[in-house]
Amino acid sequence: CFHPVHRCPPGPGAMACCWSGLEKILGSGSKVPRTSVDSVERFRKGSWTSPLPSPHLQCAPEPESLDQDYEWLLDMVDTNNMTSRFDRVVDVDAAHGVHMEAMEGARHFLAEQLYSYPGSLPRALTLAERERVLRVLQPTATFEMLNRMPAELVEAKSREGQKLRRKLLEGATIVFFTAGYAGKRFIYERAMQLGVKSVIIEHPDSWAKSLVDEGVIAKFIPIDMSQDAETVFQQSLDAIRALGKDPLTLDADACVTFCELSVPVVARLCEVLGLPGHRPEAVDKARDKHRTRAEMKKAGLPTPKNILIHSEQELAEAERAVGFPAVLKPISGAASLGVKKVSSSEELRKGYAEVVGELSKLVVSSGALTQDDGSGKGVRAETAMDCTILLEQYLDGGEVDVDVVMSGGEWRYAAVTDNGPTLEPYFNETWAVCPSILPSKQQKELKELAVDTLNCLGFTEGVFHVECKYTSHGPQLIEVNARMGGGQVHECNLRVWGVDLVEETLFAAAGIPCRPFIPSKDPPGGGVAYCDINAEQSGILQNLDFLASLQQKDGIIWAKPYVKAGTQVVGPQDGLPTWIAEIVVQRRNANEALAYLQKIQDEIKPDIR
Repeated sequence: CFHPVHRCPPGPGAMACCWSGLEKILGSGSKVPRTSVDSVERFRKGSWTSPLPSPHLQCAPEPESLDQDYEWLLDMVDTNNMTSRFDRVVDVDAAHGVHMEAMEGARHFLAEQLYSYPGSLPRALTLAERERVLRVLQPTATFEMLNRMPAELVEAKSREGQKLRRKLLEGATIVFFTAGYAGKRFIYERAMQLGVKSVIIEHPDSWAKSLVDEGVIAKFIPIDMSQDAETVFQQSLDAIRALGKDPLTLDADACVTFCELSVPVVARLCEVLGLPGHRPEAVDKARDKHRTRAEMKKAGLPTPKNILIHSEQELAEAERAVGFPAVLKPISGAASLGVKKVSSSEELRKGYAEVVGELSKLVVSSGALTQDDGSGKGVRAETAMDCTILLEQYLDGGEVDVDVVMSGGEWRYAAVTDNGPTLEPYFNETWAVCPSILPSKQQKELKELAVDTLNCLGFTEGVFHVECKYTSHGPQLIEVNARMGGGQVHECNLRVWGVDLVEETLFAAAGIPCRPFIPSKDPPGGGVAYCDINAEQSGILQNLDFLASLQQKDGIIWAKPYVKAGTQVVGPQDGLPTWIAEIVVQRRNANEALAYLQKIQDEIKPDIR
């Protein structure tokens, strides 16, 4: 608070008190200008602006204009300082103290991150090295503005505060390392709507390249992702530093990713560039499920029995350590790929061979791990195979997702989404509903476990997708994703709670405080439920006629295919089931949404022969 006598109490009157105090500090004859937040301007910013009108995207309601004028807080910024913050840089190899030796054979960067993580990525900096980097570099343009803003205003959990945070983000140059699959286009459209100058680093043939000509992003930087991680890291580092000399963008204010396999690289890029971001040590612990369990055990959090399996010869020892039923899973991965339940020695032996074989048939494309669709795109994961598998005690109970926003070392938003029973033994997801319909006590316990786990891993800022189960013995963790969840996660949180996780991710990446505003305890958007339609048998998908009729029904947000008619699909009796389509519905509350979705599921019969 800026009041000279007392700290203003929290609540609606706090902002007025701050302004009154500032006027007293400035003198009785001084008046703080009070016009509009629109006068807040970023003095150092690139010249690029999108030629397109803002796309029509559903997002949290736009707050009314503020009464205060913040321009006076920024008038000490050097408006003529157009030099790059990287005119002086710390030598990366010198800072790291070692030069990473090339791994044996040619390694594809993304496959390397999947199977031999962290591969040839540079090690994390020490605290002294981090401080050295920050001392040399100038602050970002965003930090220059933040340093002249009263914290009470920037951190206000209100419509006005959210609009101010959006204004601080406007004009920022943000680098997105890997674009993800084409379904993530909405992320870059939302960034454009917020006035962000987006720069995407991706493989030269990425779908995202066309976003420049479409006016969605400012720049596309092609980097050959078939190189090893060390080379990709260094080329990306050089490209980001060079942005300061490009008048379209100028220096990067942030570097971020929405792709799981790219999270470790971004953490290390941010560290060397002196940008806000996760500590690499925290990311490494989260990416490795075995290390996650070890950290939780040290922190006194519930931890199932688990052991690493490096080869078939270790199966007997693993069985003795964990027992049955148990679950085989890669130590890093995504979307339940390579996960299988086993209940006996024979199932363990067969399951291990199947999981290793299944993983070898996956492909890595645009920063994501996916099933091979036969298109020839992506790199086969078997080219970098170093398959360490985790055997873990089977957890009973229902699965949930907890989407968390952290800022300033504390959680600022946490929402639970229930997941329906998975298709065992492969744990394919069937349906989900938001908000959770679990008892409030169980929801509270799940949120606490998610936040406590993030804390014990060392995370303090950002958006996280934490997967848990509520078992017969209480809440248990499945895994932590140090990024916004994929699939329908963004849509659910936006429609139900009015919280835009893309927006909050960009705030955190730029160092802007996150304080998602929810006007009431009740979800303003009612309930949203969604499902992935799994192939129930193997064969050829004859058509997609069942989706055409769905798209006309009331309450259907969307019904989209994952595959084309004529595709060979796999049923659970033959392996990991193929996802055929996704359906999302919205109703007055969660129970109605789930009942409506399940009715639709019962009626759908894809023609597979």
